[in-house]
Amino acid sequence: MFVANGMVVGIITVIFGIIVMIFPKILNYLIGIYLIIVGILAIVQAL
Repeated sequence: MFVANGMVVGIITVIFGIIVMIFPKILNYLIGIYLIIVGILAIVQAL
């Protein structure tokens, strides 16, 4: 389904890293959102 899934995850990770450097207190929310997105992608790909 997602041909460039590795690239997408890499881009998201870099963006999250930049946001965390600017707003350190938002780290917990970003980790939660990131884990939810990665989990949903894994479930969708397994179907």
